[in-house]
Amino acid sequence: MALRRSVFLESPLVRRKLQALKKPTPSSPFYPLNFGKFTYPPLLSQCSSGISFCSLSSSSSSSSSSMEAPPEGYRRNVGICLINPSKKIFAASRIDIPGSWQMPQGGIDDGENPKDAAIRELREETGVTSAEVVAEVPYWLTYDFPPEVREKVNREWGTDWKGQAQKWFLLKFTGKEEEIDLLGDRSEKTEFFEWSWLSPEQVYELVVDFKKPVYKEVLVVFAAHLQ
Repeated sequence: MALRRSVFLESPLVRRKLQALKKPTPSSPFYPLNFGKFTYPPLLSQCSSGISFCSLSSSSSSSSSSMEAPPEGYRRNVGICLINPSKKIFAASRIDIPGSWQMPQGGIDDGENPKDAAIRELREETGVTSAEVVAEVPYWLTYDFPPEVREKVNREWGTDWKGQAQKWFLLKFTGKEEEIDLLGDRSEKTEFFEWSWLSPEQVYELVVDFKKPVYKEVLVVFAAHLQ
């Protein structure tokens, strides 16, 4: 199987979804398609200069938001919004869900700090190690598994999770694109087939429906870094 950068126009399903973005209607979730005009969530901390995005330094081992307990019944997970110098977002197509693209994510190991988990998952899924943590969503975001997904993943994991509670981090890619390898670091099963740099609107449009509310909030929180 070839794991490659996508020309992003090969799949008819992807083409149809992106064509719809070019002709937004008032019923579209992002009409008009401009994340910069969205109202920031009230849970973000306020300061005299405006919104505080809870910046992380490379020397910090944890943050107060990372120490908050996630909701019970949800698997602890991290999400990674990786951006390039053009402020486009890394997304990849899932092997197991045709036509579905997403940002990297993965479970947090027992005793592992969420920021460390984000760096590890990015390496395992994409091979990327040249990245700097810029910001984090300072609270947990959750989504519920649809019934058929819940049955499948809990059977595989031997658990009974309702869904996933995620801590999201924004990372800036500082390497060369040759570093990106969807075989990752070969420590885990390959999850992705193709990858591309996308706009926030494209990322939202191509993710599975049950993750869209989380993606919308993540993109709003990180909007200042995506413009």
